[in-house]
Amino acid sequence: MAQVPSLTIGDKVFTQSVAILEYLEESYPLKPLLPKDGVIRFKVREICEIIGSGIQPLQNLAVLKQFEESKQIDWAAKWIFKGLTALEKILETSSGNYCVGDDVTMADCCLIPQLYNARRFDVDVAQFPNIARVEKNLEVLEPFVKAHPSRQPDCPPE
Repeated sequence: MAQVPSLTIGDKVFTQSVAILEYLEESYPLKPLLPKDGVIRFKVREICEIIGSGIQPLQNLAVLKQFEESKQIDWAAKWIFKGLTALEKILETSSGNYCVGDDVTMADCCLIPQLYNARRFDVDVAQFPNIARVEKNLEVLEPFVKAHPSRQPDCPPE
């Protein structure tokens, strides 16, 4: 589909965010991204689904190009705000230091890129205190620092 992200390992190319995360979970189990407990695992997947299906596709460039340029930011911001509002409500009961408790999970891996996009479309993340708190806790962790879009070798100039 000519979309990001993609992950290349040897001669294999993996695409689609959650599929990549599931592959990493299964291939490198020493640092699990999914909790063992079924209910907590569900909560992680619920958050991933809200972000991956309920927010992110609606602000993809392919979708935005269907609108006049003057309406693109409003469209994207509307759906990001709606999704983050739902996510904030979930984090009221699920979050600890991170989206679900005090261990980094797939939910956190989905949240951070979405917050980057939220800012691209002028959504004030500060209006979501639980989301902002979780982001603050995550953004200092080395894997998240290294994964920031601006640190990628193929990141275009802003």
